Amino acid sequence: MYSAGIDIGSVATKGVLYNGRVAASIIIPTGWSPREASRQALDMVLERGGIARDTVTSIVATGYGRVSADFASKAVTEITCHARGAYALHPGIRTVLDIGGQDAKVIRLGNNGAVIDFTMNDKCAAGTGRFLELMARILQTEVQDLDSLAESAEPVPITSMCAVFAESEVVSLLAKGTPRESIARGVLESIADRVASLLGSICPEPGIAFTGGLSRSRILCRIIQERLGMPVFTSPNSQIAGALGGAVIGWN
Repeated sequence: MYSAGIDIGSVATKGVLYNGRVAASIIIPTGWSPREASRQALDMVLERGGIARDTVTSIVATGYGRVSADFASKAVTEITCHARGAYALHPGIRTVLDIGGQDAKVIRLGNNGAVIDFTMNDKCAAGTGRFLELMARILQTEVQDLDSLAESAEPVPITSMCAVFAESEVVSLLAKGTPRESIARGVLESIADRVASLLGSICPEPGIAFTGGLSRSRILCRIIQERLGMPVFTSPNSQIAGALGGAVIGWN
């Protein structure tokens, strides 16, 4: 038998099929309809796993659009699901940093992976996936190409703490002839600074997992490690941690 987790985020919807391990996973754009995206993600992950719907005993929905998944067995907050998912990926984890499309979260875990404290920034787009998408668009590149653009560049500081003002600052830097590479590196460093500040507010314990879409940026991960002075764990499955956590909750 299987359980499924569906994480309906503001940018991407993730699906995981679980039977004691990740049997299949999928990531698709959420688009204009979270309900449609959640149904599509479930259908696609079942097809990818070669599994019939009636073999799935529990479907747990999470993410900002979780209430739209009316087919789910239950809805669980993303705080709980990201904690369980990160812990499933690495049981040594005691702190989870999740950066999604519209917010950033830091979660402290107990020895059993349960949430003992958390904090989040959901008031401003700065430091989120939406912010990085905006910066990439201004730099006329793709989010996935920012790493290679910023790889060996000397960063130019991005001082604005607001996404709107940061956009104006980057446009001004480009107008002055500042290299795109330096701006890209500065953008990643500004995100790392915001993240380090958020982590500092909750006194992170060693054993830090980085989840969410921005965890795919190896440069950002490296800068965060430098800021914290401690290792940061990522996984090829870090972006699906919320959906995985939902599936694990449904499995137990």
